[in-house]
Amino acid sequence: MTFVPVIPESYSHVLAESESLDPLLSALRLDSSRLKCTSIAVSRKWLALGSSGGGLNLIQKEGWKQRLFLSHREGAVSQIACCLHDDDYVAVATSQGFVVVWELNQERRGKPERSYVSSEHKGRKVTALCWDSALLRVFVGDHVGKVSAISLKTSKQAKAAAAFVMFPVQTITTVDSCIVQLDYLDGRLLISSLTRSFLCDTEREKFWKIGNKERDGEYGACFFPGRCSGGQQPLIYCARPGSRLWEVNFDGEVISTHQFKKLLSSPPLPVINLRSEPQYDHTVGSAQSLSFRKLLHLSEHCVLTWTERGIYIFIPQNIQVLLWSEVKDIQDVAIYKNELFCLHLNGKVSHFSLLSVERCVERLLRKGLWNLAACTCCLFQNSVIASRARKTLTIDKLEHLKSQLDLSSSSDLISQLEELILKFEPLDSACSSRRSSISSHESFSILDSGIYRIISSRRGSQSDEDSCSLHSQTLSEDERLKEFTLPQEEDQPDHCCGSQGNEDNVSHVPVTFETDKNETFLPFGIPLPFRSPSPLVSLQAVKESVSSFVRKTTEKIGTLHASPDMKVGPEPRGDEQLCEEDMSPVIFPKEEDTGGEKEVTSQIPEEDKFQKLRVATAEAMTVLQDPLVLFEPKSLRKVLQKWLLQLEKSFAMKDFSGISDTGNSSMKSNQFDESNKGILDEDEKEKRDSLDNEEIVDKTAGEPVSNLREPLDDVFQVLSPCVITSSLQKDLAELTTLCLELNVLNSNMECANGHTDLILQQCSPDIQACQFLKKYFFLLDLKRAKESIKLSYTNNPCVWDTFIEGLKEMASSNPAYMKIEKEDLPTRLKLLDDSVPFDSPLLIAYASWLYEKFGESALRSLIRFYPSILPSDIMQLCHNYPAQFLAYLDSLVKSKPEDQRSSFLESLLQPESLRLDWLLLAVSHDAPQRTSTVDDEGYPRPHSHLFSWGYSQLILHLIKLPADFTTKEKMTDICRSCGFWPGYLILCLALERRKEAFTNIVYLNDMSLMEGDNGWTPETMEEWKLLLHLIQNKSTRPAPQESPDGNLSDGPSPINVENVALLLAKAMGPDRAWSLLQECGLALELSERFTRICSILRIAEKRQRALIQSMLEKCDRFLWSQQA
Repeated sequence: MTFVPVIPESYSHVLAESESLDPLLSALRLDSSRLKCTSIAVSRKWLALGSSGGGLNLIQKEGWKQRLFLSHREGAVSQIACCLHDDDYVAVATSQGFVVVWELNQERRGKPERSYVSSEHKGRKVTALCWDSALLRVFVGDHVGKVSAISLKTSKQAKAAAAFVMFPVQTITTVDSCIVQLDYLDGRLLISSLTRSFLCDTEREKFWKIGNKERDGEYGACFFPGRCSGGQQPLIYCARPGSRLWEVNFDGEVISTHQFKKLLSSPPLPVINLRSEPQYDHTVGSAQSLSFRKLLHLSEHCVLTWTERGIYIFIPQNIQVLLWSEVKDIQDVAIYKNELFCLHLNGKVSHFSLLSVERCVERLLRKGLWNLAACTCCLFQNSVIASRARKTLTIDKLEHLKSQLDLSSSSDLISQLEELILKFEPLDSACSSRRSSISSHESFSILDSGIYRIISSRRGSQSDEDSCSLHSQTLSEDERLKEFTLPQEEDQPDHCCGSQGNEDNVSHVPVTFETDKNETFLPFGIPLPFRSPSPLVSLQAVKESVSSFVRKTTEKIGTLHASPDMKVGPEPRGDEQLCEEDMSPVIFPKEEDTGGEKEVTSQIPEEDKFQKLRVATAEAMTVLQDPLVLFEPKSLRKVLQKWLLQLEKSFAMKDFSGISDTGNSSMKSNQFDESNKGILDEDEKEKRDSLDNEEIVDKTAGEPVSNLREPLDDVFQVLSPCVITSSLQKDLAELTTLCLELNVLNSNMECANGHTDLILQQCSPDIQACQFLKKYFFLLDLKRAKESIKLSYTNNPCVWDTFIEGLKEMASSNPAYMKIEKEDLPTRLKLLDDSVPFDSPLLIAYASWLYEKFGESALRSLIRFYPSILPSDIMQLCHNYPAQFLAYLDSLVKSKPEDQRSSFLESLLQPESLRLDWLLLAVSHDAPQRTSTVDDEGYPRPHSHLFSWGYSQLILHLIKLPADFTTKEKMTDICRSCGFWPGYLILCLALERRKEAFTNIVYLNDMSLMEGDNGWTPETMEEWKLLLHLIQNKSTRPAPQESPDGNLSDGPSPINVENVALLLAKAMGPDRAWSLLQECGLALELSERFTRICSILRIAEKRQRALIQSMLEKCDRFLWSQQA
């Protein structure tokens, strides 16, 4: 074996040819001179190959099995486009200018059907196809520059498409020359023609020309999606003459021009294949001035293109050539992730994978291709030696590879491999660290002094090595800093925040219990801090213990607040410092340094005003630990009612009313309007009020709560009216939320005489809940409150609207709100992604704003925020328009892969009662008229099961999910009443209602329901008799035998005596079938065709018996011979 040359530069990736697809093309008969492959497309599941004979072959990528063949009489297949997020849709353009959109119906195992056939481009050559996966639209471009859009009739999403697609087919625009390429992203369509590129906003109906300079020739353009995590906007890359690319922002403005002419003068990298060893020529060629006729976004950082000479992969943001390799005579390329499928001019198809060098070597090692693996290692020595590669290709693996080589035929290769192993250094050595840090940048140079000059590149995000991400090699300086700082933060002792941390971990009352690590949590988030081995004895002991702790805690808290030493202290230390640091600066913003000390002293009298509230809160939290109280709803409500009385008094006192006004205004403006004199006067006033605090509380305790000053009903108390310590705030939030969850919304539930208060009696529960939300919104746990409202007030939308109004009040003070308010829908969604945390409770408030502004189109866009925004949230948002919720739910389920949709939908059905609600909703919208599917007697109309239902896939998913017997019966009644017969038959099978199923099948009058693997074939003699009896009765009452489209001849094969008799003869044999037909009195109704078929069946049955007998005799002779 000859010496393998070494590639001087450190190339990180290589093209590896996978298994040959020639046997597949031969099996499909696409390798002949008469029939060849003319177009190609690929998706997650399918490899689509179009032929010159008009056929479309859909091959399942897993195992390379042909699953579907779709024929077209409109001419040869010239273009194919697979829907990116839904493998059930494929668009095909033919040589005569027709565009056919197929719905494959793989989920329900039905036959593929043509969703739409467009003749908008008839007589023209269709040159480009592009999908809008979100709205299920297909954009079509032809050789005269016309661009149209097809909106699918069977999709609900198409009904809410933008104004461009108000009709099934509509012309978008007509440009000045042939369409070279189309691309679509986030509501914008990119059109590349022979002269220039255009950007079209399909929602606002606007067009932009990209750049000022025209061009002449086939030059492509593509979108380059941004990363939501880094806040990067999508970009556009447009090909220009002379191996150049324009970098364009999402508004169509040219940012810069990237020149790759000189970079392409390097020699091509070899393609790793099984047919020959990789060859590399060191000769540097001249600069290549190329025209890139198509651009494809590959993985996260790369753009792919090709010419007659080879394949080129760029990293445009770094102005780098990842690789280019010679692959001759390419006609078209289809990509999915890191897989490339190339269609050549001779009709052949090649399959390549873009792999990192170490990954490629690993694959070769797993396949046992030792010589090829060794050649690849020696060829890409610089990449293999890099520290990152050595983590994958260890010395042990290379030694094992060397031991597998033949010494006689591969001596040169073995010697090269030995030299490579000697160059390996330990990963933790200083030299290795230096090389690793240098190799982590895309490029560097060595100065005369020996100093490495690093040329930094733009930052990327980490990706899988098979997806051609360079960031796995190139860490930015900020990320390097994180690697050093994060471990230090984890090991840092809790000196600075130790007080706060301890405060969070200790109980708010001096009670401690031994807790189990695996203890379960009670409803409403309250933990049970012990496990009782014997319930009767332990619960009584705990009750007595808790009662004594309550008395001691009350006395101790009262003593602490009554002591004057605790109010003013020269230098707090220990536990005193802990309480002072725990003050929450939620209301008062930062002032000047001169007033800081006065602010602290002014907070102390405010704390005294919460003395009774602190005591009541501590007592309530302690009592709630008693399981006899916690598990008894009546006792639990009584405790909360008593605590709520003190809460109302504390936040309705006269002093806090003024604080509430100033507090809210100060938070909204973030500044104080009072002068220093006003602050001093307020301090003096608060000191005087603190002396009479007990007297004020005693007076107010005897008055009705309604007489106290409270916030107005139409004003939300979004912000705390005063400073509250974080420990108290936590307990207040727990108890307030628990009150909302248990519907304890007012303390004055009963008067002294036991009668209900007249005023509260007049208030409905939803009004009380709205008032409670407005008064104590600042104390609620918003996530728990939202779930409680959805469960408890489902039929009272005003409570949900009030809650959303409070969230909007909070969100309106966010700076992100002002930015989002002024933009269009795609921009708002991106700003929402970047500025609002994914788990923020305010996210539903922004979603409500978007829905009010943009309607149903906003709902479909909200699927990206799942699971932060759940379907139950959307159901509350659009409770007045259930059809819009249905469109959202259908889009959400279809956004998942096919094999995950059922389990995903099952996870959404919480509670289980939602299944029936959603099913009834789905069969009631975008459905045929009931009179078209059900006759006057409640039976199916003929062929009514073939009608198109807008949400048939969603309905079938709901029906097929596991359910109890009662739920299945209810679903059966729903399907029967609405006339959804496919689902009704499935449920009849699950409920063993075979008699009902056969009755309805006879009325549907379609023999295909009884044929095939999934057909309803009678299993017993009684079922056959029942079926024949039903046919007899049906023949006495004639019914119109029309197909759903009104044609008499195009319908399916009818269910009559002869067709069922033939099915019976095939299942039971001609003789038994004839006797049964005579028994039922139907033998006279049969034709000569039945007699001939029965004769053929008898002959076939006789020959089959003879064949079986012959085989048994041969086996018998063989066994006897072996025994002898």
